[in-house]
Amino acid sequence: MEILRSSSIFIILLVFVPALIQTKADSVYCSNPRSRCYGKYIECPYECPSTSYGNYKAKVCHVNCDSPVCKSYCKHRKPDCNGPGSACYDPRFIGGDGIVFYFHGKSNEHFSLVSDTNLQINGRFIGHRPAGRTRDFTWIQALGILFNSHSFSLEAIKSATWNDEVDHLKFSYNGEDLIVPEGALSSWYSPEKDVKVERVANKNSVIVTLKDSAEIMVNVVPVTKEDDKIHNYKVPSDDCFAHLEVQFRFFALSPKVDGVLGRTYQLDFQNPAKPGVAMPVVGGEDKYRTTQLLSANCFTCLYSPENSSNQEMTSVTEYLTLDCTRGASAGYGIVCKK
Repeated sequence: MEILRSSSIFIILLVFVPALIQTKADSVYCSNPRSRCYGKYIECPYECPSTSYGNYKAKVCHVNCDSPVCKSYCKHRKPDCNGPGSACYDPRFIGGDGIVFYFHGKSNEHFSLVSDTNLQINGRFIGHRPAGRTRDFTWIQALGILFNSHSFSLEAIKSATWNDEVDHLKFSYNGEDLIVPEGALSSWYSPEKDVKVERVANKNSVIVTLKDSAEIMVNVVPVTKEDDKIHNYKVPSDDCFAHLEVQFRFFALSPKVDGVLGRTYQLDFQNPAKPGVAMPVVGGEDKYRTTQLLSANCFTCLYSPENSSNQEMTSVTEYLTLDCTRGASAGYGIVCKK
């Protein structure tokens, strides 16, 4: 009898536990009237029932509210260098159109990656030119962002050698250095709550969210000895060329958006990258070069501080991701329910 009673209790627990897990899955409300899933509650998968986890290695729930399918899915909270909107390696871009291309720029110069009337994202390139080469090897070392009449930057700190136990990220807001405490899920908000920086690992990995505009996933990585050997970079011994791996998700871009990456989100954009070429290189350095990391003075730059603070536009893309932390600023217009 005791054995039967124990077995019955065990069976009841097996039935009860999944039901308990199901009740804890987040439901995400798509609140943007321009999204295709507007007004719908979308339940997170049971494989990743939450939009945030204390375990930074776990997958979290994401919803693309602009998708006609209106379904949730699981994903890691770090850049996918093989996904649209990414900029990694030397530097290799994948545009909003899904096409891979390389933009080498020039070492120690700045280029407009995304330029819209209410958003400017620049990249600072670092690199070197070994003897006998006709161009620089380059990597993206820093991002400079102009948004809502404010400025924000993050950069990879120069290091002779790489150490995983050291944080190589540096941040600034409106020209002042800011500290984002180390530790997974620690966060910083701007005074207006329109910029959020969240660490998704103890060190060297963050997500920057620009309210109603964009999400930027960033890793800091070095040029490894394996990379150096494969590509013959001939990296000097006093610099590991710490640089950024980045993936952008845009909530709303205007039809005129420009920049090295931004132009690939134009509805009628014809990508000059040649199909079938292993490493299609796209030029245009003169069109996208800016004088500083936090300036919008390139030939194709569209950003205007006046338009940034009060802008109505027709969205051409809306890749929504979730921020369902607690607090008055949580969610950025997305409601999470247990």
